[in-house]
Amino acid sequence: MNRSKLARLIVPRSICLIGAGDWTDAVAAGSRKIGYTGDLWRVHPKRRSDSTQHYYRSIDELPGAPDATFLAVPKQEAAMVAGQLARRDAGGFVCFAAGFSETGTDEGHRLTEDLQRSAGDLPYFGPNCYGTMNFFDRVALWPDQVVGDPPDRGVALICQSGTIALTLMFNDRSLPIGYIFTVGNQTRLAVEDLIEVLCDDPRVSAFGLYLEGIKDPAAFARATMRARAAGKPIAMVKSGRTEAAARTAHSHTGALAGADAIFDTFCRQAGIARCDTLATLCETLKVFHAGGPLTGRRILVMGASGGDMAMTADVARNLPLEFSDIQPQTAAALTGILSDRVTIANPLDIHTYLWFDPPALQKAFALALRSGYDAVGFMLDNPPESKADTAAFAAVIDVFIAAAQGAPARAALMSSLPETISPGTRQRCLDGGVVPLQGQREALEALALAGATGDAWRKGEAVSLQLPATQRGIAPRSAMTLTEDAGKSALAEFGVPTARRRVVLAADAARAAAQIGYPVVMKAFGAHLEHKSELGGVILNIRSDAEAAAAAQRLSDISSSVLVEEMITDAIAEVLIGVIVDAQFGQTLVLGAGGVLTELLQDSVSLLPPWNRSAIESAIDSLKVAKLLTGFRGKPAGDREALVQAVLSVARYAHAHLNTLLEIDVNPLIVRPKGRGAVAVDAMIRLTQEK
Repeated sequence: MNRSKLARLIVPRSICLIGAGDWTDAVAAGSRKIGYTGDLWRVHPKRRSDSTQHYYRSIDELPGAPDATFLAVPKQEAAMVAGQLARRDAGGFVCFAAGFSETGTDEGHRLTEDLQRSAGDLPYFGPNCYGTMNFFDRVALWPDQVVGDPPDRGVALICQSGTIALTLMFNDRSLPIGYIFTVGNQTRLAVEDLIEVLCDDPRVSAFGLYLEGIKDPAAFARATMRARAAGKPIAMVKSGRTEAAARTAHSHTGALAGADAIFDTFCRQAGIARCDTLATLCETLKVFHAGGPLTGRRILVMGASGGDMAMTADVARNLPLEFSDIQPQTAAALTGILSDRVTIANPLDIHTYLWFDPPALQKAFALALRSGYDAVGFMLDNPPESKADTAAFAAVIDVFIAAAQGAPARAALMSSLPETISPGTRQRCLDGGVVPLQGQREALEALALAGATGDAWRKGEAVSLQLPATQRGIAPRSAMTLTEDAGKSALAEFGVPTARRRVVLAADAARAAAQIGYPVVMKAFGAHLEHKSELGGVILNIRSDAEAAAAAQRLSDISSSVLVEEMITDAIAEVLIGVIVDAQFGQTLVLGAGGVLTELLQDSVSLLPPWNRSAIESAIDSLKVAKLLTGFRGKPAGDREALVQAVLSVARYAHAHLNTLLEIDVNPLIVRPKGRGAVAVDAMIRLTQEK
């Protein structure tokens, strides 16, 4: 990426508009509306010049090399024009035309390759790209309505959809927007490139993204870490939550860790707020703009309506927010202000006894804002200014704004409906350091996401992808599955504990069982038997020579060889440990409920590297099955340390086999009582092999 040319493209002193009249006319109108003061040149082979506008016949006729060009020519001509711009040493361009690689056709791919080759080192947006807006510097390369005022400081929006970008521009939520970039096919400039560059712009407070796909996951991960280091949080909407995974799952691990779940994992670990809707995206960006991520998720919501507070509790019931009780000392002080007619709780219905007593009301607000919460919200819906007297509402809001000055908690004015905070009120709040949040659900989601981002930032661990060679351009090879015995032996070399076992012919299985000691497990054995249980190839709790002989006879119908293994009888919990290779993010560790509970509970968590002790312990704690490890319902506690060590051992094996590993599935690892360890009783490993 040529950063000097990209700087010219983003903040141009000269703009050239080439091609289709209607579209380039709209760009010219937008430039005039936003107040662009640089040179604006028009190129068209047939349009006639007049007293208001001169048209050049070609790029060669231009009086200089344009810093930014909007290219609205037919797709077949785009490469030729890009080459002419490159020869003039232009800054870069927006390729508005569609019909390139997004079509998936041979012609589309050929046109894309021609464009890349002809453009040389020029940075460009698209193709299939709507344009860019730079409100900070009053620059519009935008063939549509331009709505918004240049802020001193604001968010940067980067979208893969022109319509979504327009929708966000049209928001009536007082979200200050500094930049809007649409990236189209991301053929040259991708989302991660823009994040990297804009991290250096002190005017950018946060990033808002709409994504459909990521061009370079490793570069994207680095860019998000750079944004975090620069103190610029990221909120995004990414489509494709319901898209089925492209690969076939060979194991429970593969089934549990779908592609979208892994993207969620990336966002969680990287400290990115992944939003479900554009409304929540806007509200989250307002929280970020007004002060960055929250310090935590402990919130207090206040309001003058019991109904509002009941709704708040209901709406937030499935959000990761902490509505912790108000501390006794603070509760007593609030009772002294609000009277004993008010029940001190969280959410807090303050009633309206102090509605017309601003000094007392300010004391109550100030006390709440200094009572140890990460955020304090005051919920109030205002009547429409054009239809009602709003003076009393405005007065109370001003008291809340005054009380928030210097408070350690983030202050938010919240409304149940998005339209019941007027633009004037929103601006008064923003000027006073209070974030106006519109819509009850969106407001609570925004606070939860901002708190989760703050949690990730405090942990400070960067996401460090482990990408195998096949994801770095080296051709993939065919796959093989290790036998269960070979897989266990391979993992044991890295510290994974396994049970005593022998592989024998079916005729020798009873003798092997007696030598190992009862009870034992017998399994049909062979490289082709990935799913032995489904074939009836596993027989448990064999306790005598007669049972062993009968079991061996049954299994001989499936395979000529049998794995005989000691049976672990003191299980406290069964846990799944797996590693898969995601198509975008590489090696991914999966932990979950194991054994028969895997499919029943769907209790799992995914982790991207680094896989250190603290990350693994946090992941274990997030599982429902973790309760069994503490001594559930009178049973002894499980050997948690042995579980952690087993997970770390699997992670070491995965890292050591980065370029050959396809999948690991240890299911289950039996966690025994504390002090007795853990044992992997089934394991499947798939590796690449030479063709």
